[in-house]
Amino acid sequence: MTHSGETNEDAPRPSPRHAAWRWATPEAQAVLATHDLAAILRFHRRVHSQSQTETGALIGYDKTYISAIELGKRRLTDLDSLRHIAAQLSLPAHVLGVTDPADTDFRALVQFGQSTVRLAEIARQAGHASEAVAELWPLVARLEARTRDGHTEREALRLLAAAQLGLGTALGNVLPEERLSTAAHWTAKSLPVVSFFDEPGLTTTALRMHGNELRKAGLTGAAVSRLVRAASVAPDRTARAAVLPLLARAAGALGNASLFDRAVGEAKALLDVVEHTSLVNPVALYEIELRGLISTGRTRVAIGRAEQNAPAATTNVAPQWRVIELITTGRVRLLAGDNRGATELFHSATREARAQRLPHQLQRILRAAGEALPAVRSTADDVLTQLRAEMAA
Repeated sequence: MTHSGETNEDAPRPSPRHAAWRWATPEAQAVLATHDLAAILRFHRRVHSQSQTETGALIGYDKTYISAIELGKRRLTDLDSLRHIAAQLSLPAHVLGVTDPADTDFRALVQFGQSTVRLAEIARQAGHASEAVAELWPLVARLEARTRDGHTEREALRLLAAAQLGLGTALGNVLPEERLSTAAHWTAKSLPVVSFFDEPGLTTTALRMHGNELRKAGLTGAAVSRLVRAASVAPDRTARAAVLPLLARAAGALGNASLFDRAVGEAKALLDVVEHTSLVNPVALYEIELRGLISTGRTRVAIGRAEQNAPAATTNVAPQWRVIELITTGRVRLLAGDNRGATELFHSATREARAQRLPHQLQRILRAAGEALPAVRSTADDVLTQLRAEMAA
């Protein structure tokens, strides 16, 4: 048996993708749960298509000793050697029975992180997206660093995906339009993690949130693609209902009237059979329908819809949805020739957008007001300038 602390430059290495994520699969977790080095080595060799000679070269042992370990004829108990093997296989050391200082607070990290993600979402829904970003950013950075070091426990990876999605969504509220691709970037980073869990519910959530950020960034074709897939893999009506309003918004922005109509129609039908949320409710669908009708060239229909009484709220609606509704309704009023009514709605939306720090919504006001309402444009532009200055600081 030969073992050396020196590394072999010509030794085969697992691909970064395998090294980072293979241990997160359900099959791998079952193997790791045994804490059996023989089973772990056999699994590693199989998924990387390595011979005993190649795996031995990777971790610093000859083929004969690898064979003896796998056959149960030899047991390795030296902690430094076990720690070395764990590092070479991109494993957290504790699965081989070695206490790793980096893992001593793992359970606390997971519990704290789960609470952080939940509280950040509550803050975002309450109109405090900036606070959500401030809480999630360090958590994501810590989890990503941990993953790069080879720590790929399922709990940590699931938490990482949730934190990346939450961070991207919160950034999508606080960033101006020209920087919204950053929000989509963070939600996109969750997708490779989520794919290894192979859970329809988790996949649906990730695709739904990423698709919405793509839409906001102006990538409507890609957004529709992600959201159509999210709807198709949704495991139940509740999960599908959460996708449909966002799919309708993206389809409307793309100008796809038939897809928009189908998504809105099904979303309305599901309102009677699923629990209402801040997105799945009559008020949110009312705004989505108005905006989509305009985007698909049916302005008269939108005006007629707006002249009817707006639906009553059936659940607590997030404050930003109030801003969104004010802008869309103001736009319809302006198209109907009601400049005074539009001005009042836009000014209300501007005040709310300032209070909630929503630059993207201020940019929507600027576009909607156009040349017809210069006073509205001036006020919204001043507020947007203030927000940008605060963000730069």
